[in-house]
Amino acid sequence: MARTADSDLAPHELRIVVAVADTGGFSAAAGALGLTQSAVSHSVRGSERKIGAVLFERGRTGARPTPAGEKAVAYARRVLRLLDVLTAEARGAARPGPAEGPLRIVAFRSAALHLLPPVLQRLRARHPGIEPRVRIVREVGRGTAGEVADGKADVGITTLGGSVPLPPGLVAGGLLEEPYALVHAAGHADPRSLPLVDWAENCGSYTRDWWAAQDWIPVAAVEAEDDGAVLSLVSGGHGMAIMPALSLAGAPDSVEITELGPGRPTRRVGYVTTSELAGSAVVRALVRELRHRGTTDVPKALGPDDGRS
Repeated sequence: MARTADSDLAPHELRIVVAVADTGGFSAAAGALGLTQSAVSHSVRGSERKIGAVLFERGRTGARPTPAGEKAVAYARRVLRLLDVLTAEARGAARPGPAEGPLRIVAFRSAALHLLPPVLQRLRARHPGIEPRVRIVREVGRGTAGEVADGKADVGITTLGGSVPLPPGLVAGGLLEEPYALVHAAGHADPRSLPLVDWAENCGSYTRDWWAAQDWIPVAAVEAEDDGAVLSLVSGGHGMAIMPALSLAGAPDSVEITELGPGRPTRRVGYVTTSELAGSAVVRALVRELRHRGTTDVPKALGPDDGRS
């Protein structure tokens, strides 16, 4: 059956659906949007009728998206972002010049600390009208790519090549290959005999086979919150760790970094964005700077031959 204009969701309906998901309830969404609860409820019911699916499970504790609702919310965020981009792109076409507008970036911790700063510095110098907003997201589960797919970010710095495929509708590009190394307190005679300190984001699918083949690696004796905590514990003599190069950038003199040999595992770091945002001026400007990193952007732990675009 052909769709009619009455079956299309208007931008204000999309905003209400997103607000309910973000706030966890109809009352909270109404407060955030300056509407009445009845207006929010009426709008959501209308959206559900148009879509032909229940978007939220209602309960005493609030409203939670159903599987259909999760899809609808993700696309609603992306459509609303495209409406913003539409205005900026049209203005840019009418008045050519540096890119302008907000740019939402998500990255895992070590990339945010050691890869992005020089890139953003050059981006702002060449495009002062771009407003980067960076969030750090743990690279577990759907990680940064999931944030982009859900419409919560425009670009994600992510790990590529793992067993978990990218969500549909995303495009990706490689930036660098970072090797793993053994890190331990400086001066220890037999670092492989030390207990293992690890964190949840480490040893993803890209290193699992190598990790499993190493009979000298014990089960982790200490599970830390992130790679920064791991490095601090190793520095304090509490064990050894196997870490990727970005996590070892700026490592203190109290630790020693030992190469793992020619068969060492590596992690491929890249970026992801949506297919519809890939051609926008702000995303293209960021990708250009990411791809044209100077050698000074590559942390020393990567080595001169390991960081490659």
